[in-house]
Amino acid sequence: MGETVKSHVTEKVVQSVERTLRIMEFMASRGSPMSLGEISSNLDLKLSTAHRLLKTLILKGFAEQDITTGKYKLGIKTFLIGNTALYNLDIRAVARPFLEKLVETFNETANLAVLDQLDVIYIDQIESQKMVKMLARLGSKIPAYTNAVGKVLLAGLSSSELTTYFKNNQFQLLTKKTVISFEQFKKELETIKKQGYALDLEETDEGITCAASAIYNHMGRVIAALGVSGPSHRMRIYFEKKDLINSLKEAANGISFKLGYQSFSR
Repeated sequence: MGETVKSHVTEKVVQSVERTLRIMEFMASRGSPMSLGEISSNLDLKLSTAHRLLKTLILKGFAEQDITTGKYKLGIKTFLIGNTALYNLDIRAVARPFLEKLVETFNETANLAVLDQLDVIYIDQIESQKMVKMLARLGSKIPAYTNAVGKVLLAGLSSSELTTYFKNNQFQLLTKKTVISFEQFKKELETIKKQGYALDLEETDEGITCAASAIYNHMGRVIAALGVSGPSHRMRIYFEKKDLINSLKEAANGISFKLGYQSFSR
């Protein structure tokens, strides 16, 4: 009998936590104060249950009640905890397993890069084990418009940010395949947004081809790019099969999800 009682109590405690978290998630998704009735009906909870859980949240500083309207909203403690979690989240640590998986699958170099004004900077990399491979020194910078990781990062900018980028930048040929037309580049960025990935077809270095997909943070902002690079003759085979592109997008989505991004409609 003792074991049965213990199991029953544990189930009740877990259910209470689950319901409390649902209330917090619902209030966060709405982003505005709401009444007890709204919370109760939307989450299919009894008024008494919702009220009891909200009182606990208020007591612990996770929720507040407006004394005039009686409506509830999230408390300051949720903001403090959320900020602490984001501060402690290292994108390199989150992305590492995904880079390792890509290299294990395709044995081509995988990179993690961020935008630094007009350039991209590589913040992590796992090398291919093959003799002929693409390498970029960590911390090195290259023009964003010439490469796949840079293109997906630029595709994530707002219209005003892109206008500033084009205003302050001068396109130069790095290879005979580098795109230096502003209008052509803008069209390519629109295509990248729709398809969810970018390519560098020997635009930075002759004989080297790259593919990249964007990484989003919890606010839906593009904050980094995940790329795979290698000799063009090998990369073309992957593109024909479409397996590398699909794996790359899946990995970037996986990193984004761990960073709190919730929508993958692209």
